[in-house]
Amino acid sequence: MTSTSALPDFPSEARALADDLTALRRGLHQTPELGNDLPQTQARVLAALDGLPLEITTGTALTSIVAVLRGANPGPTVLLRGDMDALPVAEETGHDFASTNGNMHACGHDLHTAGLVGAARLLAAHQNELAGNIVFMFQPGEEGPGGAAPMIAEGVLDAAGARIDAAYGVHVLPGEPGVFGTRRGAILAGANELRITFHGAGGHGSQPHRALDPVPPLLEFCQALQVMISRRFDVFDPVVASITNLSAGDAINVIPASASMGASVRTLSQGTTEAFPRYAAELAQSVAAGHGCTAEVDWKSLYPPTINDPGEADFALATLRTVFGEDRAVETKDPLMGSEDFSYVLQNAPGAFYFFQVSPPEIDPQTAAFNHSPHVLFDDAHLADQAASLAALAFARTVRDV
Repeated sequence: MTSTSALPDFPSEARALADDLTALRRGLHQTPELGNDLPQTQARVLAALDGLPLEITTGTALTSIVAVLRGANPGPTVLLRGDMDALPVAEETGHDFASTNGNMHACGHDLHTAGLVGAARLLAAHQNELAGNIVFMFQPGEEGPGGAAPMIAEGVLDAAGARIDAAYGVHVLPGEPGVFGTRRGAILAGANELRITFHGAGGHGSQPHRALDPVPPLLEFCQALQVMISRRFDVFDPVVASITNLSAGDAINVIPASASMGASVRTLSQGTTEAFPRYAAELAQSVAAGHGCTAEVDWKSLYPPTINDPGEADFALATLRTVFGEDRAVETKDPLMGSEDFSYVLQNAPGAFYFFQVSPPEIDPQTAAFNHSPHVLFDDAHLADQAASLAALAFARTVRDV
């Protein structure tokens, strides 16, 4: 066993890269791109990696980048991931490097990308000490339509010649600056969509008895759905269903032939993800039948829950505490109900996803705007530590059993 006390001093080494990483982050921030087609972002990252001893390939179905660093000694293969895409949000931060193209890095992916470049530079400088290989996964499309699954299909998990042994990813959040957090098991929810359309028979608003009005079963179902959740699912394996769309007719004096609803459903386990559409369909059909109508159910699982391997989560927390101090790496009490397609990586290999809080010092963490807000602020003064955290986890994991 190799102790994490034998790690290089990555935080000190990363501070020497801070100016370059900040410049890269701000350049990315000014030119945010959406989805799986990020040509400018890809070009900036390739330029930032130029000169490093990496085996680089780019994606076919998407503008991804996979870079492999081969250590001087045999050992496991570790994947580090950074997502690169932005959101269709008009920025309102007031930064002098703010985006002006109507899109925004409102979830911090510009920091993730710059931090992963920093980790590549740090680890490349210690190539002769590495036991094993590092795969750097620069991923488009996390905010949609999803980039992890296409990259897996194109071979990112086997890029070094064998299946990866462990995987780590980091996500910035508002909060007490400089604090890392992770937990065993579910750390983020699965993202799902429920759409139900009630079909009846249209008619004149003055004569509902001559029609089959689909609006009453729609309204009844929406209320009953929340009761169903509280009675069919374990309170310790929670489900969050937010009804965000209701649609029926356009004319006030016309009973429509159909009425529909849409809901965002967040789940924390594979079991609840599989059970929810079955229970929802049973409820919708019974409510519809009570009104003489029918129900059409459409369920889509977008991203599965992000589940940390218990051993890898413990290892990540212990390593971060060794590198940064006990007070800067904490066990996250509860999962967040947001979602991540790094979940697909963790379905295929043991690993851990962790958070890094980076609110600017002048912002109250308790009232700070959250990710996806046009006002959210992330302090890139912490980029060096973000890069160092990734490098430390990868290095420590490759030499752990040597």
